[in-house]
Amino acid sequence: MREETFKKRKPKIVVIGGGTGLPVILKSLKEKDADITAIVTVADDGGSSGVLRRSFNAVPPGDLRNVLTALSEIPELQREIFQYRFKSDDRNLDGHTIGNLIISAMTDMHGNIYEAIQLLTKLMRVRGHVFPAAEEPLNLHAQYVDGSTQTGESKIPKKGKKIDKVSVTCVEKERPVKASRKVISAIMNADLVVLGPGSLFTSILPNIMIPDIGDALIETEAKVVYISNIMTQLGETEELNDADHVRVLHKHVGGKFVDIALTNIGIVPEDYIEQEINEEYLLQVEHDFKGLKAEVPMVISDDFLLLTEKSVYHNGEKVAEEIFKTAFNSQRKIKKYL
Repeated sequence: MREETFKKRKPKIVVIGGGTGLPVILKSLKEKDADITAIVTVADDGGSSGVLRRSFNAVPPGDLRNVLTALSEIPELQREIFQYRFKSDDRNLDGHTIGNLIISAMTDMHGNIYEAIQLLTKLMRVRGHVFPAAEEPLNLHAQYVDGSTQTGESKIPKKGKKIDKVSVTCVEKERPVKASRKVISAIMNADLVVLGPGSLFTSILPNIMIPDIGDALIETEAKVVYISNIMTQLGETEELNDADHVRVLHKHVGGKFVDIALTNIGIVPEDYIEQEINEEYLLQVEHDFKGLKAEVPMVISDDFLLLTEKSVYHNGEKVAEEIFKTAFNSQRKIKKYL
């Protein structure tokens, strides 16, 4: 009887990342009967987010905005307004989204990004929890294989050099980098922790290079899943296959912590790659099953492709179904971590 009651609770799924891939998965995962927590990168320094980050010396809002929208249950028109991006001759407005401005305003009103996001989750009827990875903006640093360095998430890929490793610091460097409140407890109390999909060096690693998040990923009893990217990215992952992506994660954290690799084996049509309008993406990430098995205990491989006129995406519904099944089967009696 006790086991039956245990099995009926919602599996706790924590998703960590940023960029455009994460909202695709969250939007589909929202429809599952799961307790979802999204932990979102705070190292972005480009575009509207970068301008607002510098203006307010605050956490960049863009990735948080996209996650809030993906998990929101407000009417479509309200989501469209939240995501609307100004195209204006006024330099003060051009390129900014309404959502970015709202998040920045609420952070200014309440004095910190954590309180602002928690209030917005209520106002936007978010199904789940959204936490910034840290409560202050972080600088992302890269060291390339040739020994040179670069600081700035938006600048790192533009060097066109092979990245050896990345790290993060607070903008005010004398302070240690710390995870936002409730982030560590969410990881420790999860049934499943999901990394990605997203840019390996600039969307995923900025989160797990926060020391207490990296430690939590090693220590948690939850299964850790890595969703491999579909395409290689200019200035980040040229020539890296799916096993290489996992090796990079393990190298940065200092040990093997990924339990499951979810990887696409569907073939992106060659003529589609040739007409790919987003020049950031290069070629399809190659599948190395043998290499993955040397890094992780379990590999989930399938055709996870969704091809649109604009780009190549993961099929959110198929990925969410695999994540939910894995989380449900991984449920455990949780010792509450405070």
